[in-house]
Amino acid sequence: MGRLRALLVVVLLAAGGHPASADDTPSPEAVAAAKELFAVLSPDMTAQLAGRITNAFWPTVVERARADKIDDATVAELRKEFDRIQQAFLSDAMKEAPAIYARHFTVGELHELSAFYRTPTGAKALREIPLVMGEFSTLLVPRLQDVQRDTTEAFNKVLRERGYVK
Repeated sequence: MGRLRALLVVVLLAAGGHPASADDTPSPEAVAAAKELFAVLSPDMTAQLAGRITNAFWPTVVERARADKIDDATVAELRKEFDRIQQAFLSDAMKEAPAIYARHFTVGELHELSAFYRTPTGAKALREIPLVMGEFSTLLVPRLQDVQRDTTEAFNKVLRERGYVK
């Protein structure tokens, strides 16, 4: 399971942005506008996102479990735990989303986004974007091991050349 852990770490690092600095604090008006936007967003957005993440990563987990001769009942229990952890993680992370949106969009833009998501096209986007991202994530997962291997090899080469690794 060590490779699986490494795979998840690579994905989390690749998906991350830069942390906010103290001078990135959005105005209360911008945060309020962002909260308005999130009130418009699909209430089950977190569940959809968790489901898409699970669908993207779960085949790799099952593959590793099968290789490690883990029985079906244990795999089913692992799936329940994976789903529970993803849902909790995303629910907690979503609490920070309005402030992030408020740092990246003006108050006016946030109001425009809220208005857009109330339109038929906006409502469709809310339904379809998680599906699109899920399909995209599914394409990425099989490639992540190659990225991890290539990165490790490149880093080791540089470290060897600089005398840090034998």
